[in-house]
Amino acid sequence: MDAVLAEKLAQERRARLAAERLLEQKKRELFAANQKLALHARALSEQIVQQRHGLQQALTEAASLKGENSRVRGDLQRAESVAMIAQRRLWDALETIRDGFAVYDGDLRLVVANRAYLSFFHGEVAITAGVTYDAVLKIVAKHEMVDMAGRDPLDWHHEMIARIRREHIEPIVLRTREGRHIKLIDRWGEDGDLVCLAQDITHIIEREQELEEARNKAEAANRAKSAFLANMSHEIRTPMNGVVGMAELLGETDLNEEQQLYVETIRSSGEALLTIINDVLDYSKIEAERLKLYPEIFDLERCLHEIMVLLQPSAKDKGVKLLVDYDLFLPTRFIADPGRMRQILTNLLGNAVKFTHSGHVLARVVGFERDTENYELHVTVEDTGIGISPDNLDHVFGEFNQVEAASNRRFEGTGLGLAITRQLVHLMGGSVWVDSQLGEGSCFGFRVILPRAEPAQPIDRPTPPVTLRAALVVDDLLVNRVILERQLQTYGLDVTLCRSGTEALKVLDDGTRFDLVLTDHHMPDLDGLELTRRLRAMGNETPILLLTSDSAALDAAQGNCDLFGCLEKPVLRSDLFRMLQKLSLPSEPKAVVPPPPPPPPPPKQKRQMRILAAEDNRTNQLVFGKMVKDFDIELRFAANGLEAVEEWRRFQPDLIFMDISMPEMDGREATRTIRLHEQEKGTRVPICALTAHAMEGDSDSIFAAGVDFYLTKPLRKASIAERIQAHHPEDARPVLPEGFEI
Repeated sequence: MDAVLAEKLAQERRARLAAERLLEQKKRELFAANQKLALHARALSEQIVQQRHGLQQALTEAASLKGENSRVRGDLQRAESVAMIAQRRLWDALETIRDGFAVYDGDLRLVVANRAYLSFFHGEVAITAGVTYDAVLKIVAKHEMVDMAGRDPLDWHHEMIARIRREHIEPIVLRTREGRHIKLIDRWGEDGDLVCLAQDITHIIEREQELEEARNKAEAANRAKSAFLANMSHEIRTPMNGVVGMAELLGETDLNEEQQLYVETIRSSGEALLTIINDVLDYSKIEAERLKLYPEIFDLERCLHEIMVLLQPSAKDKGVKLLVDYDLFLPTRFIADPGRMRQILTNLLGNAVKFTHSGHVLARVVGFERDTENYELHVTVEDTGIGISPDNLDHVFGEFNQVEAASNRRFEGTGLGLAITRQLVHLMGGSVWVDSQLGEGSCFGFRVILPRAEPAQPIDRPTPPVTLRAALVVDDLLVNRVILERQLQTYGLDVTLCRSGTEALKVLDDGTRFDLVLTDHHMPDLDGLELTRRLRAMGNETPILLLTSDSAALDAAQGNCDLFGCLEKPVLRSDLFRMLQKLSLPSEPKAVVPPPPPPPPPPKQKRQMRILAAEDNRTNQLVFGKMVKDFDIELRFAANGLEAVEEWRRFQPDLIFMDISMPEMDGREATRTIRLHEQEKGTRVPICALTAHAMEGDSDSIFAAGVDFYLTKPLRKASIAERIQAHHPEDARPVLPEGFEI
C-alpha cells in the first residue's frame, strides 16, 4: 500500500510538475501574446494618428481646392465676359466695314456673315446660317444676280464650285446687274473653315478707267506733240535745205567782200536755226524717254580732234587756242554711241569757244582701268572765258537756262545744250559736274564707264624710244592731217602737212629731209601707191607708211617692197607708236633687191560713177545738182518712188540717194521694192536716205525698209561727198575734184 501510495504521490508529483511546466508555458505564450497585442495596439495607434493627420491634410486641401475652385470659376466668368466683349467688338467691326464677310464650316455651310455680305441677297432671298455655299451659288445663278458673260448659269455654277475646291483660291471679280464690281477673296482656314471676303471695288474700277482715259489723252497729246514736232521739223528742214544749200553754193562763187558777208550771214543763221530745231527735238525725245543709244566702236581721240577742227575757224577769229590733252596710256577706241558722244563733246567744247574771248580751250581725257574690259573715263573741258557765278552753278544744267548777265547777253542759244548733255551722260550711266569762277573761266566735265574696243597692251618689258625727228603727212582730208599731226607731235616729231601727192613731191624736191612719210591710199590726183613709186624713182629712200581703209588694198600693199608698212584707218595711236618704234630701231643690212617686175599693162579706161537721186521737190533737186556739179559722176533724178524703181532697172546706179517723203510711192516702199528685186539678182546697191524727219523711230523705220545710211536735211556738200567717196567703185574714175576737202 505504501508502494501504491508512493506511486500515487509520484504520479501527483509528476502531474503537478507537468502542470507547472504547462502553466509556465502558458505564461510565456500569454506574455508573447501580450507583446504582440501591445505592438499591434501601438501600430494601430500610429495608423490612427497618421489617418487623423491625413484627414486633417485632406480637409485642409479640400478647403484650399474649394477656394481655388471659386477663383477659377471667377476667372472663367471674367474670361468669358472678356471673350464676349471681344466677340461683340469683332462683330461690331465686321458689321462696320463695307466689305462683305462670311465664314463657312468644313461642310461649306454658312456659320456667320455680316450685314454687308447678306445685303447682296436683299430683295431676292433670305440667307441664314446653315445654308450651303452650293445653295448660295445656285441662288445667284438662278436670279442672274451677276454678269455671267453669256455663259449658261449651270456652267457658271460648276466653274465657281470648281474654283472654291482648289487649295489656293484665286480672287475673282464679278459684275452685278447694277453695274457694281465685287471682288471675291476666299481662303481656307487651318481648321477647315472657308473664310470669304467680298469687296466692292466699283470706285477703284472707275478710278482706273479715269486714269486710263487720262493716260490715253496724255499719250494722244504726246503723240500729237511728237507728230507736230516731226512735221514742223520736216516742213522747216525742207525749205532750209534750199536756203542753207544755196547759201553754201553761192559762197563758192566769185563774190565781193560785202556779198560774201551777206551769204555767210544767211548760212550761219540757217545753221543756228537748225541747231535750235535739233535741240528741241532731242529734248522732246529725252522728256518722253524715247531716246535710245546705239553703241558701236568709235575712236574717242579722233572724235575730239574732228570737233576741234570744226571749231577751229571760230576760235581762230578770236585768237583762242584749242588744245587736246589725251592720256597716252589710255586706249583710243571704245564702245559707245558715237553720235551722242560727239553731241556731248560738241556741246561742251562749243560752249567753251563761244564764251571765251581770249586764252585757250583745253579738252583733257584721263581715266583708269576698272577691270579687264572697262575703263572709267573723265573728260573735262577747261576754258579761260567769262566764267559762272557761284549762285548760278546749281542750275546751269537746267532746261532753257542761260546765265543772265551783262557779259553773256550777246550770246545766242536755246539754253538746252547743257540740259541735253546732262541727260545723255546720265543715260550712259555717268555723271556731270562744273567748276567755275566768275571772270576767270570754267571747267565742265563728265564721267562715263565704257568698254574698250582694242586689245590691252602688255607692259612686261621696256619699250624702245622713238628717235625720229621729222615726218611728212600726205592726205587730202584736213581732219586726217590734223589728227596725224597732233599724234606725231605727241612723240616729239616736227610735222609737215601736204594735201596732195603733187604738193608732197614739191616739198621733197626742195631738199627737205624727213625720217618718215605717211600717205593716204586714195587721193584725187596721185594715190599713195603712185606717190611711193615716184619717190622711189627719184631715188628717195625715206620710209613710207601707207594709210588705207580698204582691207583688200591693205593685204595687197603688205607685199610692196617700196613701203615700210601699212596701217589701217582710222589709225590707232598704239599701232602708230609701235610703227614709230620699229622705225627708230637700227637699220638692218639691205637684202639683195630682186629685179623689178615687168611693167603692168596699161590701165583700163575707167567710167563715171553712176548716181541716182530720187527727190520730188524741184528746189531740192536743184540744190543737190548744184552741190555735185563739180563731181565726176553721171547723175539722174527721179521725181517719185515709182520712177526711182524704174530708173534703178535701166540705169543700174552705183549709189542711190532716196528721199523718204515722195508722192505715189515713198522712199521706204521704193527701197523695199528694189531690195525685193535684188534678192532675185543677187546684187545690192547702196541706198542713202534723204529725210527731213528727225524724231525717234524715223531711223528705225528707214533702216527696216532696207536703207543703208541716211542724211538729214538740209544737206551738206561735204556729207554728200563723203557718202559718194565711201561707195566709189574700183572701175570708176575718181569723183572728187583735186583739193576738195570733206
